[in-house]
Amino acid sequence: MNSKFTIVSILCVCMLGVVRPVHAQEKSIKDAGLEQHDFFDPTRTDKVEENYSFGIAYHVEGGYAQDHQRMTSDTISVLFLHGARVGGQIELFLPKHLSLNIGLLYSVLYGVSRQHYHSVSSEQVQAEVVNNHIVEHALTIPVRVQYNIPLWKQLSMHLYGGPQLMVGLAQTDYVDAQVSPDTREWLLAQGKHLDTYDKYIAKELFRTNFMLGVGGGFTWDRYRLEAGYDFGLNNLIRTPVYSKDRMAEWQWHVSFVYTL
Repeated sequence: MNSKFTIVSILCVCMLGVVRPVHAQEKSIKDAGLEQHDFFDPTRTDKVEENYSFGIAYHVEGGYAQDHQRMTSDTISVLFLHGARVGGQIELFLPKHLSLNIGLLYSVLYGVSRQHYHSVSSEQVQAEVVNNHIVEHALTIPVRVQYNIPLWKQLSMHLYGGPQLMVGLAQTDYVDAQVSPDTREWLLAQGKHLDTYDKYIAKELFRTNFMLGVGGGFTWDRYRLEAGYDFGLNNLIRTPVYSKDRMAEWQWHVSFVYTL
């Protein structure tokens, strides 16, 4: 009888020893939160709600810009303008990773074009040249809708699109005419400017340039690097020589942005 009682007692002790570690293991798993579904578990039904709060950020910007005056007439040579632009932007945060950027930037650009002419005195000579050194000052007002994509820690990517208004302040043409007196007289009769002048004051070009652009970049903490391209929509030639004359000014830029 004692032996049977001893055997039963040993079996009970063994069963308790097996069951208790299992419960302890389950308890430790529960305490660690491992019983919850993994992020990639397709059966997971709970969703993390994104908290949104309205906010404003202020940015200062500086970078390189290149304008391309695209012509549809052979009467005016194609012109590239290179330079810098600086300014600031206000960013209004919206839901769903969206934001609205409104800015004011100043740009100064420089370009050179050369036009060759036959000599009036001798039609066989084509050594007469008119050099145009152009300096453009302008203000741009971009309005962009931006989509922000978080990538890793403080690193994010953004894409934007929207209109931009470019207002010309001055577009001075420093003309260097290396022509003979006879050719100079003929060019003046054709309405060519052979002395320094402002194309806006001379009513040669419109000051306003309506543009539509796209772009994007990357942000790390307070620092942002972005690039974009803007397409000019309206004809800038105010007094065309021929009815088909048309000029649109397009622009691309790369900028470094700092958040205040």
